[in-house]
Amino acid sequence: GDIIHLNVGGKRFSTSRQTLTWDSPDLLFLQSLLSGRISSLKDETGAIFIDRDPSLFATILNFLRTKELHPRSINVHLLVHEAEFYGITPLVRKLQLCDELDRSSCGNVLFNGYLPPPVYPAKRRNRHSVAGSQFMAGRVNPSERAPVRRSNTMPPNLGNSGILSRALTEEKTHGGQVADPGMVRIICGHHNWIAVAYAQFVVCYRVKESTGWQQVFTSPRLDWVIDRVALNAKVMAGSLGDNDKMVAVASVTEIILWAICPDGNGNEIGVFSLNVPAEALFFVGNQLIATSNTGRVGVWNAVTKHWQNQDVVPISSYDTAGSFLILGCNNGSIYYIDVQKFPLRMKDNDLLVTELYRDPTEDAITALSVYLTPKTSDSGNWIEIAYGTSSGAVRVIVQHPETVGSGPQLFQTFSVHRSPVTKIMLSEKHLISVCADNNHVRTWTVTRFRGMISTQPGSTPLSSFKILSLDDVDGHGGCSAGTEIGPYGERDEQQVFIQRVVPDTAKLYVRLSSNGKRVCEVRSVDGTSITAFVVHECEGSSRIGSRPRRYLFSGHSNGSIQMWDLTTAMDIAGKAALGGPTEEELLELLDQCDLALTRTPDSTPRASTCSKLLRDPGPTLGPQTLAVPPYTHSSGPARSSSPGAARLDRDGSVRRGSFVERCQERARSTPTSPSGPTPPPPPDGAAGGPSTSPKPHMNETSF
Repeated sequence: GDIIHLNVGGKRFSTSRQTLTWDSPDLLFLQSLLSGRISSLKDETGAIFIDRDPSLFATILNFLRTKELHPRSINVHLLVHEAEFYGITPLVRKLQLCDELDRSSCGNVLFNGYLPPPVYPAKRRNRHSVAGSQFMAGRVNPSERAPVRRSNTMPPNLGNSGILSRALTEEKTHGGQVADPGMVRIICGHHNWIAVAYAQFVVCYRVKESTGWQQVFTSPRLDWVIDRVALNAKVMAGSLGDNDKMVAVASVTEIILWAICPDGNGNEIGVFSLNVPAEALFFVGNQLIATSNTGRVGVWNAVTKHWQNQDVVPISSYDTAGSFLILGCNNGSIYYIDVQKFPLRMKDNDLLVTELYRDPTEDAITALSVYLTPKTSDSGNWIEIAYGTSSGAVRVIVQHPETVGSGPQLFQTFSVHRSPVTKIMLSEKHLISVCADNNHVRTWTVTRFRGMISTQPGSTPLSSFKILSLDDVDGHGGCSAGTEIGPYGERDEQQVFIQRVVPDTAKLYVRLSSNGKRVCEVRSVDGTSITAFVVHECEGSSRIGSRPRRYLFSGHSNGSIQMWDLTTAMDIAGKAALGGPTEEELLELLDQCDLALTRTPDSTPRASTCSKLLRDPGPTLGPQTLAVPPYTHSSGPARSSSPGAARLDRDGSVRRGSFVERCQERARSTPTSPSGPTPPPPPDGAAGGPSTSPKPHMNETSF
């Protein structure tokens, strides 16, 4: 009876009882299995059957025989789970040490700083809200809570029970979803400031070379959940003087604006209502802008101190250029508004919105990007606009001094997407478009002559890849406004995408926007889930030779902020050849979440609506000339949105052909299924080339 026969996953093993027990309490599971205290199955030969991976068990059995481990020849991450299953404590300890050799609570060379969760502020007094009683009735007031003290040092390994998360319970919001008050929802940056929005308050930080990052402003606790945040930290020759630092938050229809004084105290400027849900909130100079997809623009003017609402055509995308707000609308037209003249023109009943260009097929303008060339500083009349439509078309229009009288001219058209274009970016060297098919990205190189776009040889295709990112359907994974993939960065530099594959993860992939290659991979230093992120460039010091540095700011489920040096990552990224997550990394990440509770961007090919579109009443002027003053773009993601539903095959049948979509459908239909579906072949023309035969192996840059 000293020889034990085991059948592990169909493979037979023979060993001694002494090897499996060691006469030690550390092997309690195997001892109980052999003694019969744990029920077991036996095969036809009488061997004890264990339904586990035989290849991993062979390594475990070798450790039990020799008490030696060779980590270079094993997958430490997989083996530690098997060792935990068999209850072999000594092996688990060794494997955990091996797995943590390259990890530290102080992060790697790219880790730049840690901001602990802030103190939970006192409740705001509702002094002069312009929201009506009907709006306020839909709010659920949270209970009063004692403030939480803030630690001046980094809390070690807080995990998911950070300062705010431990002190606060989950609350029901007005939308019926559950929001964690301690979770970071949105991060935005401007110059050397960042604003961090939690569920019911916003915190502003400022960095100085001598003192580092410091908390300078905390808003009162609000009675509702914050959906959008905007920050204005510096406007040259601003009319507000030292009070030109402002922060604003939006929740559904209501917007609150604070002025931040030099001593860090904040004065509430006012509470304004857009009367419809605000989908975007941002500053153009000192003017606060709020837009709604329903077709409304609200502007707070720093000079008049007045809030103005104006109805326009339903908005599907926007961008800014100098003091101009460029709107892409669902009737196929691009309009512009001079924000500085907004209140004056309204008082004079002058035309507020001017049509700049109309799409030839009149498809909805679902993505918009404006690029101002160096020639703009000379003539003020050279402007380039790239836009995407609901039918998947990508177009570039230009206006130059020779065509000032006739407005922008159509320069190029690309028809490579079969789903609505959701994001677009025209920079100095590249044209980048993203469609709703799981964030499928197409890129082109842009040829320029003396800074202006050139037709010789014109834009040429560069790359095709996907930025797969799943959203949490119940909101636990963060706010959609805080997890935009990008692209981020100045338009005269290399831009990046930020990829968070699954909602509940502590890992982000930074990828070049031009070709999808991986710049770096960042992992939370305290193991907490990442719920928000943004890339922002901070100004350099006044010392000679210093330059602005680009940082990735990640917000976490415990309320902390972690910072990563992307300038260093870009400098050392030339040696890396990886793209997004590999097949193994993707499956490992997908194992961490319930696919039935996630969603992917919808995709719907749409035919041209040139002859069918019913135009909304609005401005009817013809194309106008847009003279734009000199302007430097600030970093930030492409702003756009688009609807969608399902992908259609050539015969008109509905097909959900992506790997993750099929995984999600399988998870929803058979949630207890032990295995996922096999990846299908890509649809014809998805990458702009001929179809290929199905292959089980997935390209490492396809996710």
